[in-house]
Amino acid sequence: MGRTNMSKKELERVEVLARVQSEDLRLVDGSQLMRVSYRQAKRLWRRYRENGASGLKHRSAGRPSNHAYKEAFRQKVLGLVRTKYSGPVGERFGPTLAAEHLASEDRLTIDAETLRRWMLADGLWNRERKHRVHRRRRERKEHFGEMVQLDGSFHAWLEDRGPGGCIIDLIDDATNTTWAQLGDQETIWAVADALRKWIERYGVPLALYVDWKNLYKRPATPKEQLRGEEPVTQFGRMCAKLGIKVIAANSPQAKGRVERLHGTHQDRLVKKMRRKKIDNHQQANVYLETEYLPEHNRRFARVAARPEDYHRRMPRKVELDRIFCLESERTIYNDWVVRYNNRFFQIERQSRHYAPARGKVLVCEGRNGTVVIEYRGNALSWKEIPAPSKPVSESKPSAKPAVLPKSKSMKKAWVPAVDHPWRQAACRGARRRAKKLAAIVAPPLLAQPSASP
Repeated sequence: MGRTNMSKKELERVEVLARVQSEDLRLVDGSQLMRVSYRQAKRLWRRYRENGASGLKHRSAGRPSNHAYKEAFRQKVLGLVRTKYSGPVGERFGPTLAAEHLASEDRLTIDAETLRRWMLADGLWNRERKHRVHRRRRERKEHFGEMVQLDGSFHAWLEDRGPGGCIIDLIDDATNTTWAQLGDQETIWAVADALRKWIERYGVPLALYVDWKNLYKRPATPKEQLRGEEPVTQFGRMCAKLGIKVIAANSPQAKGRVERLHGTHQDRLVKKMRRKKIDNHQQANVYLETEYLPEHNRRFARVAARPEDYHRRMPRKVELDRIFCLESERTIYNDWVVRYNNRFFQIERQSRHYAPARGKVLVCEGRNGTVVIEYRGNALSWKEIPAPSKPVSESKPSAKPAVLPKSKSMKKAWVPAVDHPWRQAACRGARRRAKKLAAIVAPPLLAQPSASP
């Protein structure tokens, strides 16, 4: 009956009109079952009587859409994708990113899903789905600033144009608002600088979701376990002063939002920096702050479930400088000298806040290398002095000069002189041995007896 490639609605109409043809149903009742007017039912009935079930098939089926792009436009778009945005699997642009650059650089506007179908049909895109372990998704936080995920990602961000590096990513759990900064390593100063940039831009968040690393959190030492103390890292101390709770994740999947953000940057950011010919970290950070991150947040940020902003007021710059520093406890020597990283600081006479010898002080090293020494929360005046020279031990004068012991490898074999008694005795012994040897080899002849008269 020609029912191939017919929609469900068309097949239902075939069934109703077949009942009308067998006179089991009136046409007016069939119009009610088909949910069309009586006039439309008569038109459908006429097409069914003339062409059968195939007459009910939509007249535009199998023909190109009237709203479709022209073939010349399709070939132009695919040509640009093939020449500018294609390549090996790790370098080619995906349909979404390619559609964005076609609109911004080539002034060709096309929907990403349409471009995806075209690229699939032309063999320019074939993405395999990965089967992952089933996990239950954690619900997002409801407020902006309630929790921020922080993590570092090592990657060849500048490819072969510049050095490798680690990008520090921060993403708000409720809104997907993102901040990123590229550096050499995932160090204490790298994460502290990234957190400070977030605070200067948005305020102080309530909590940070981080990796279980010694940089963020560390296990307690045996002494800390005996005393019942919670171990605190330098970064943890900074967060504690800001009132930020540090939460350590036990697996990468637990902080999947920032992990997925790494994948997005490793695809989009690398390709965009390649087109900008960025070859160092300084240029990359300028591009991140001025172009990439604002565009990324406009595209991917979302509205929080609740409108209240949980960020707290940013401290003053002086307070931030005091918070973002490295603190180490040291003991004052009896001569009022403090040693720190093989540097020596002479504590000067104080009019107030007197620090006694053998007392404990706190040495604070800032981001730019500045040093502040505090005693009970008050800064002390000091000046740096050179390292003391090592004392030289004085030895008593002796009649004979001291002979330094030599190693076995440095000793030389002693050879006695020719006229040395040892050599004369040896020569005499050698002569005696030679004489005895000669007597054994050739014994002397016996004397012949005289003839008798």
